[in-house]
Amino acid sequence: MSHRSPHQPTTPDGAGPDEGWEPQQIAALAAVAICGVLVALTQTLLVPVLPELQRDLGSSTSDTQWLLTSTLLSAAIAVPVFGRLADLYGKRLMLLVAAGALTVGSLICALSSDLAPLIVGRAVTGMSAAAIPLGISLIGTVLPAKRAGTGIALVSATLGIGGALGLPLAALIAENADYHVLFWICVAGGLAAIVGIATSVAEPPLGSSGSFDFFGAVLLSAVLVCLLLPLAQASNWGWGDPKTIGLLVAAVVGLLTFVTVERRTTSPLIDVASNARKSLLLTNVASMFVGFALFASLIGTAAFVQAPPQAGYGFGSSVLEGGLAMLPSGVAMILLSPVSARMSSRLGPKITLAIGASIVALGFLVRIVLVDSYFQVVLGTTIAGAGTGIAYAAMPSLILLGAPKSELAAANGLNTLFRSVGSSLASAIGGTLLAAQTIALAGNELPSLDAYRLLFAICAGAALAGALIALVIPKADDSAAAEAGAAAPAPAA
Repeated sequence: MSHRSPHQPTTPDGAGPDEGWEPQQIAALAAVAICGVLVALTQTLLVPVLPELQRDLGSSTSDTQWLLTSTLLSAAIAVPVFGRLADLYGKRLMLLVAAGALTVGSLICALSSDLAPLIVGRAVTGMSAAAIPLGISLIGTVLPAKRAGTGIALVSATLGIGGALGLPLAALIAENADYHVLFWICVAGGLAAIVGIATSVAEPPLGSSGSFDFFGAVLLSAVLVCLLLPLAQASNWGWGDPKTIGLLVAAVVGLLTFVTVERRTTSPLIDVASNARKSLLLTNVASMFVGFALFASLIGTAAFVQAPPQAGYGFGSSVLEGGLAMLPSGVAMILLSPVSARMSSRLGPKITLAIGASIVALGFLVRIVLVDSYFQVVLGTTIAGAGTGIAYAAMPSLILLGAPKSELAAANGLNTLFRSVGSSLASAIGGTLLAAQTIALAGNELPSLDAYRLLFAICAGAALAGALIALVIPKADDSAAAEAGAAAPAPAA
């Protein structure tokens, strides 16, 4: 069954939604999708150039790592906060703020050659991560129902597309230019996104009322820092370090406190009762597992092909060749996001999510078995990327069907946060595994082939778990589905 928002365009006779793509609709989708790709790209953009940055800055490995950690922490905090602000004060407004954070943060980095201002710039840039869930919510209300499914699928898939494209772009710049060029590219892209959103995307009427929960925002921010900081620093601190254990315990206590407080708050940052519904909770848990698998693919591809053949698995590839190994994966995500939208319309989004996650698992099984050539690695990574594109594109339809209309931006933000938590777990666990099982080669310690295969096996298991969870996602209850109906382009789950 198709749903139509009262804010969507109608035909001249008022009979129903305009089913064709109009230039304004294409421009709106392009502006939001480009912003999403740029934001996701910033998450992996620095990975290939970290050694160069460390040399130029004269910093230690652990200090340089804060260029990634600061982005991760600010992104995790901004996503739920911006989502709630969008429901209260406007999705387009907050999307412009997120694009502004991308531009300003990138400009700070582009003009900096010292570690401290670079970390500040990266933290500001991290706030732009909210652009993807905001874009999903916005596109779902400004496009006609017949086109909203395709638009939402594309914007949702940008989280994976940008991550996959960031590695080859950064590698290309690293081999041919100064790393500051990367930040100038983001500045230019951010400005283009701001202009595109401001001129082509309308602000839909507000669907929520109430006040912003400042105490809840501070409490949730503290919980996320306590959870994500030890995950980001696990390879440096160690899992048994008192700081790691203490922060993880604090995260659990803080989360329980947050849930208790939010249940008693009139206008909560996150509606705990709504998001505890099985339809939403299981969707978010499945998203976390798929997010885990995607990020492990990113950290387990470039270094894998760059390792020397004497390691038993590498091909001595250049930094650029290592980055290019991820390019077909990003292309597959772009091509399959509209396919995912059509699958959701015919099969239902939960079946589509399960199919996508199963394809991800297949890709990692290929990575375990086929290790003899660069092409085989690219093949496995591309299969995993194709599955990720299908899975990521299906997630918002499940959120739109299960969440109240007045909380769509916050619900999409929470879903994106679950994906990010999955990525953080992958980074922490993957880093630990690859550091624990190594071989000595020419005076260097490299991860062993068995370590990579174990990581890929865990990823395949995580993806399969996500598929199984997707299959048991119940149909959204009638009241929630009715309230979300105006914005949901997909059929009942």
